[in-house]
Amino acid sequence: MKPLILHGHHTGPNPYKVQLVLENLHLPYEYKLWVLGDGKKGVKSAEFLQINENGRVPALEDPKTGVVSWESQAVINYLLRVYDKSHTLSPGPEASEQDRVDYDKWTAFLTTTFGPMMGQRNWYVHYNATDNQDARKRYEEQCLRCFDVLEGQLAKSDGKSILPGGFSAVDCHFWPWLRQHEYAQLDVSKYKLFQKWFKSIGERPEVKKIDAFIAKEKEAQGINSM
Repeated sequence: MKPLILHGHHTGPNPYKVQLVLENLHLPYEYKLWVLGDGKKGVKSAEFLQINENGRVPALEDPKTGVVSWESQAVINYLLRVYDKSHTLSPGPEASEQDRVDYDKWTAFLTTTFGPMMGQRNWYVHYNATDNQDARKRYEEQCLRCFDVLEGQLAKSDGKSILPGGFSAVDCHFWPWLRQHEYAQLDVSKYKLFQKWFKSIGERPEVKKIDAFIAKEKEAQGINSM
């Protein structure tokens, strides 16, 4: 099998979640690095816009099928449909309709609500040109509200996984965003089940492998870690 080509960079969580799915499915892949901006190897360059006209990562090319996908949820859905035949990370044929809806709704909760709130929090804490305390407070409150919701869900598995059936692609979606809670300057100490989940996922060999890869690439490029 020819390796899939994952296009990404090391300054955001969305390529990470695709990489985590690839590792858990034991799929061969090549990681092609891009940088922000429209310069050489930039995500806004003409070269990359031929792959993803939206100029963002991740994007995935599959030499086996000729399919090009982008947007992390679409990329992961593609990988699960085509390569997760044993349903290692996705609902299997025995899953109930409620199981399938739960998978979809928690994925959507991350991609439409929790992730964007974390992104906005990070922006106003680290990158906004002016100190906007109102925005910082708003997104802190919204992030913590999302942690409240997640804590209730994690109670169904005693903090082992987001869906009660065990580790799934939903955990892959959440992990790269929620590992930024310290960078976002959020106090999540009261969320005991989140802490248990966070420790467990962080100890998975696939996560350690990706973290080592990212650290090595950042060092090579002189990029400071989050």
